[in-house]
Amino acid sequence: MKKRAAALALCLVLALGLAPAAAEAAGSVYITAAGNDILPLDDATMPFWSDGYLYVASSIFTGQVNKALGVAYLPSSVSNPNLCILYAGTRSLMFDLTGNFVRDTDGNITYRRAIRRGGEIFVPASVVADFFNLEYSVTPLSLKTADGDSYGALVWIRQLGFGLSEKDFINAAFSQIAARYEQYLRQQRPSDGGADARPGSVPSPGKNGKTVYLCLAAGEDAATQLDALDSGGAQAAFFCSRPFLESRGELLRRMVATGHAVGLLVDADDPDRTVAEQLEEGNRLLAQAAMAKTRLVKIENGDEGDLRSAREAGFSCLEAELDRSDTGLRDGEQAEGLLRQVSARREDVRVWLGDNAGAAGLRAFLTAAAQAEDRCLALTETVSQTA
Repeated sequence: MKKRAAALALCLVLALGLAPAAAEAAGSVYITAAGNDILPLDDATMPFWSDGYLYVASSIFTGQVNKALGVAYLPSSVSNPNLCILYAGTRSLMFDLTGNFVRDTDGNITYRRAIRRGGEIFVPASVVADFFNLEYSVTPLSLKTADGDSYGALVWIRQLGFGLSEKDFINAAFSQIAARYEQYLRQQRPSDGGADARPGSVPSPGKNGKTVYLCLAAGEDAATQLDALDSGGAQAAFFCSRPFLESRGELLRRMVATGHAVGLLVDADDPDRTVAEQLEEGNRLLAQAAMAKTRLVKIENGDEGDLRSAREAGFSCLEAELDRSDTGLRDGEQAEGLLRQVSARREDVRVWLGDNAGAAGLRAFLTAAAQAEDRCLALTETVSQTA
């Protein structure tokens, strides 16, 4: 299929009788579904075939997909840069990115590699489905636009015994599939400057849009904060104290599985432990709770020497452009105030909310930010540092 925009007159035709080769044709559009949901469609995470095996992006196993399938993705940035880990409860698949094999918690080793493509790691669907007791199918589709027919396929992953055939599911999800494909075609349109959109590229944000990195101290409101962020399709960074790391393992696993960033919250004034000791213990507790580690840290009551020591130890210290820990983010009025501050800045912005943010304030801010074409993403170790 030639991936370019068309004046859209979209309809979908189920084509169960098509030969598999039609669905595997170079350039075909693969639409992914998990459980009841049709996932966002873009070139960066689109499934593909390699050596006769279907590969899906490991990063899809977050958010709604994690809830629908019960399988979570542990990014290599918070575990081991040479591993891609999928897990459900105590069972895990660990794809070795250097040794080209996968090891599971049952002690089995399979020489079926993961593939790194661009910034994504793709895993073989058959291995994932077999180990986690899922099923998947690849159903050819004919995608019709004003420019004519092109071939594609629906990759549908679901729990065993889902209860619908592929044909019935596609009929029920017709409007979702059409909406995802229409959105995909819009992203393929040439930019305002006339240059063709490149397959695999990320659509450019609106001219007024910027990236906002919301940073919170994980506490009593963490569960409702996660609900608000997940419902708004947004991510944040949660900086966790020792008591939180010791007692809230289920929330830590949820944060990691749904793509939020996890950092350590340490106090330079702690009379019993040095900053270095707190960092070491924090990562030990995080690994114990969620099989993860982090290099993100927020040092409270620290001076430049504490920051320098942490950086020399390989940690990325949060230094936010906006500190809203006193002002708070609890309601619509405070959300509007934060948006005004964000809009006044020319660059992307890191916002420290501390433990003074509530679900209602987050929802109000996410709604307002979306209207302003701003995006709330999880902090990374690189972004956390000032230039």
